[in-house]
Amino acid sequence: MFESTITLPVWMFVLLLIAAAYAVLMSVLFPSVRWYVRRRLNRAVDRLNTNLQIRIRPLQRTRRQVLIDQLIFDQDVIAMIEQMARDENIPRDVLQQRVLSYAREIVPSFNAYVYYRAVYWISKKLSRFIYRVRVAAADPAGLSNIDPDATVVFVMNHRSNMDYVLISYLAAERVTLSFAVGEWARVFPLDMLIRAMGAFFVRRGSQNPLYRKVLERYVCMATKSGVCQALFLEGGLSRDGRLGQPKLGFLDYMLRNYAWTTDRSVAFVPVGINYDRVLEDHNMVSWEKREHCSNSERQRREGELRSAGQQGNGCGQSTAVLSTRRAPQEDTECQQSRTIKRARTSAGF
Repeated sequence: MFESTITLPVWMFVLLLIAAAYAVLMSVLFPSVRWYVRRRLNRAVDRLNTNLQIRIRPLQRTRRQVLIDQLIFDQDVIAMIEQMARDENIPRDVLQQRVLSYAREIVPSFNAYVYYRAVYWISKKLSRFIYRVRVAAADPAGLSNIDPDATVVFVMNHRSNMDYVLISYLAAERVTLSFAVGEWARVFPLDMLIRAMGAFFVRRGSQNPLYRKVLERYVCMATKSGVCQALFLEGGLSRDGRLGQPKLGFLDYMLRNYAWTTDRSVAFVPVGINYDRVLEDHNMVSWEKREHCSNSERQRREGELRSAGQQGNGCGQSTAVLSTRRAPQEDTECQQSRTIKRARTSAGF
């Protein structure tokens, strides 16, 4: 009975062999490799936290899919889905699929190894190659006394796209920063690198209420979890180098559900960034010509470009000035409500 022979075609034997090898890889080898790599990464993060003033938060170490699920099943997001389903007669399955798409678009996938091994090295070399970087702290004692458990928000002007690179390099020895990036950077492989830095993409000027709700809940979740963030208050690149009108949409998202009696402190660090010359200067002059700026203004800008170009190699000097401004726990509810009301009236990106 047991001495009978079973004959299989060669193609079926090869197919079974491949299926068996795939099963071994997926059930034994890959989980072991993932466990080993995650263990090494967790040890690296623990070593980093001993040197950082503001530690890497547990939210940043959480798997990306878990954060996406939290956004999908957030009570405020579900309430928005129900409201839109009633008001606009859209099937709930369609709205839930949109929420899933928005969450995947927004949620980053922070990787400490990529941040400190790749991004920090690239930003350091690039910043020093293009500029002579100078840092001034207007309040060094205040920076040192920031509560390690506080949510730190760097509030900055936006002079150039180099701001992302420069602030990542300058702040890397104290904190790991998360910031919003426009849709222009959603190109492969730049989008993967940006997500690994802990940054997230936003659709500037979007009026989609469901998208804005998902974005609001993510910003609120990151703020309550203590994730350090960088905020460009103008909401876009300065055209003429001057400080533009503030757009308080993200501040509104951070503070809308803020409870000063129970939530962790929020420390705002004003950062002023300036350059002798920015990489986008020629584009800015071309924009001024298209916008019919006065001849004197264009001549002034072109003269600045020529003088900056004669200063030597690179684009001159880059300066960053840091100060501190803390949101104390003892603020009254009346002051908080006035702040949030002003933010809501000026909400935008």
